[in-house]
Amino acid sequence: MIEARNVKKYFGGKAAVAGISFSVRKGEVLGFLGPNGAGKSTTMRMITGFLPLSEGTVTIDGCDIEEKPVEAKRLFGYLPENAPAYQEMTVSGFLKFSASIRGLSGEAGENAIARAVKLCHLEKVLNQTIDTLSKGYHHRVCFAQAILHDPPVLILDEPTDGLDPNQKHEMRELIREMGRTKAIIVSTHILEEVEAICTRVIIIDRGELVFNGTPRELRARAPQGERLLVTLLGVDGDGARAALEALPQVRRVEILGREGESLSLALHPSGRQENFALTIKKALDERSWQFSELHTESGRLDEVFRSLTTSDSTGRKEGAA
Repeated sequence: MIEARNVKKYFGGKAAVAGISFSVRKGEVLGFLGPNGAGKSTTMRMITGFLPLSEGTVTIDGCDIEEKPVEAKRLFGYLPENAPAYQEMTVSGFLKFSASIRGLSGEAGENAIARAVKLCHLEKVLNQTIDTLSKGYHHRVCFAQAILHDPPVLILDEPTDGLDPNQKHEMRELIREMGRTKAIIVSTHILEEVEAICTRVIIIDRGELVFNGTPRELRARAPQGERLLVTLLGVDGDGARAALEALPQVRRVEILGREGESLSLALHPSGRQENFALTIKKALDERSWQFSELHTESGRLDEVFRSLTTSDSTGRKEGAA
């Protein structure tokens, strides 16, 4: 549904986006991440045709955004960062105006507005002017205009910005539900949002693509990775480590500490394993080793993000090969 190929944007002699390529299929919610100044919003503006491309191509369901801009723009809804709206209009008036410029009139327009109002919970503010709304309601109004024409593609820049925790939950549920039948790009700096709603993630840094994969694959890139924490009772530390490291499923065993009869270990799997904890529990039961703790500790997304986007004094990214 969305295809970006070797997209570049120069401002003067500086490359804000240095040639990135990615695609989004129907049924995907793509999280678009990067530090401030990485080129996220610039890329979003090029995808939507708001900014011209310096090089490369963008197509929306086969329509080139530069060669067929009107046809391409009919296929998506766009919620820009700091979404603008006509402040003197009422919410109802703004949505009617938005529907009319989308070619929705009469019963079709009324039905589209009613659906968007219901989805975005705007019933209480329909007759208020937009300049009197809270930031959260203002954002919801702008989201409503993006989905009025029920487009197959949604491009959302910071969709939960300014919302309280309850409103964020509602918005995420809405995006997740829509993501089953649409192709959605969500630009965000909130890492918990990635796990909450995204099926795939790309990260850009200094205008370049540095990661493209699932949230689970992203978490697996953490410096600690996924590991199993085990607390054994009444066993010898060196003997336990040697026995567990002899298992083909175990790559490395760390002794984290001992307190009385309790021995805390961290077990690192050899490759990705769906049932690593179950395998280790079976091994402990076979040896009649008692344990008081056994749980998987996943890598932290903020650690991965830093490792992918932080450069040291030489300009080389931390963790880069």
